[in-house]
Amino acid sequence: MSVYSKYADHILLNFLKEDDQLAYTEIFERYCKILVNHAYKILGNRDEANDVVQEVFLSIWNKRHELTITGSLSSYLYKATKNRILNHIAHEKVVLRYADSISNFIEKDYVFADSNLRQEELEAIIAKEIALLPEKMREVFLLRKVEELSYDEIALQLNITDKTAKQQVYNSLKILREKLKSFMSVFIW
Repeated sequence: MSVYSKYADHILLNFLKEDDQLAYTEIFERYCKILVNHAYKILGNRDEANDVVQEVFLSIWNKRHELTITGSLSSYLYKATKNRILNHIAHEKVVLRYADSISNFIEKDYVFADSNLRQEELEAIIAKEIALLPEKMREVFLLRKVEELSYDEIALQLNITDKTAKQQVYNSLKILREKLKSFMSVFIW
């Protein structure tokens, strides 16, 4: 048992502002599991919940010198976690909208006005990037975006949970979006 476990939160915060890593570790150990459970209840995904809480603690460490907490540390951490969750959800919705537009692009055979050649090149690039996705991720992505199966149908077919199916589609869209970003700017102009 660390001597830091006996200190109140406000004392640990003072130590933290003085770059005391043991104080930071004590704060982390004191609140991490509780915050992850809180985030998990909202997000329904353990990995995303862990990521959100890690971002909160990373932010605390990075801003330790100018950190001003007027209420309790636990209230501050819950509020910071809630804000990160809301940002995460909002970002996820933007990514899904963008991915749906790529999906519509693929499905509707969008033709660039100035050249059929560009269309064929872009389709080849998209197909290549989809082929480079990890096998299971690619399979879930194609079932959702090409076969238009629901997440429940995908889960039944592949013997996975619907949340796993959603996460796989989200991850694949994130990868495709990043890889296609540079190509899209070339083809638009």
